[in-house]
Amino acid sequence: MNELRELLFPERGVRGAYVDLREGIQDMTGWRHYAPDVHRLLGQALAATPLLASHLKFEGRINLQFKGKHELQLLVTQIDHNLELRGMAKAGGDTAGSFQELMDEGMLAMVMEPARGTQYYQAVVEIMGDSLAVALEGYFTQSEQLATIIRLAAGPDRLVGLMLQRLPAEEVKDGDAHWEHMLALAGTLGEQEMLEKDGETLLRHLFHEEDRRVFEPRNVALRCRCSHASISAMLLSLGQEELQPVLDQHGRVAVTCEFCGREYSYTEVDIRALVAAENATGDNQTRQ
Repeated sequence: MNELRELLFPERGVRGAYVDLREGIQDMTGWRHYAPDVHRLLGQALAATPLLASHLKFEGRINLQFKGKHELQLLVTQIDHNLELRGMAKAGGDTAGSFQELMDEGMLAMVMEPARGTQYYQAVVEIMGDSLAVALEGYFTQSEQLATIIRLAAGPDRLVGLMLQRLPAEEVKDGDAHWEHMLALAGTLGEQEMLEKDGETLLRHLFHEEDRRVFEPRNVALRCRCSHASISAMLLSLGQEELQPVLDQHGRVAVTCEFCGREYSYTEVDIRALVAAENATGDNQTRQ
């Protein structure tokens, strides 16, 4: 199970969240050829995004977006209020480098898109620091004026993230000292430990002396929204006349999902069958 847990440290004036993703990683990232450094960075972004949505109060989705000027051109992750998560990156197949090299001269944006209405919120910040976690901490400092600690770990079959945020100072006495204490605890946490220990063991080990509340886990669905049905509906909206030149030239129509990279292929026989089924359904609905 992929899970997101909210955390609260009432005596320290700190809230937080912990995410552990183990299912759906290969389906989300395995259809594209990502160089190891890009794959790791995408994994970290996928781990970070549920943390950003842990306190989401509206129906809609959050987009974490990076746009660069070099080989890593684009990195996007999305999560909605149902905790359905997906992500992708666009880069050369042999792109390699540190975080700073991959994201050099790029911008990091957080976009909040409510499901109702047209208003959305976007904050764009310069990328600072030597990791995605540090860059996101900078985002919260610059855009939200919210002191934040983020730790991220990405392995081949597991993605883990931890976020701590300081509550308003007036809500707790000696808030500065408490926050420095939590900073020190988080500073002991390494990526390997995050990937090796299960969530309960990790939180117990890290915060064994703290008064903490760990809320019931919520499931995170790491999967793309593409499907054969949705692609078929899109092709039907184009119509056979528009698709026929592609069929004549290539013998098939191929559609690649921009997120997961999965390819859907349709022969002329497949297209005719879709159109016939659509016409038959339309006739039946007319008769009713």
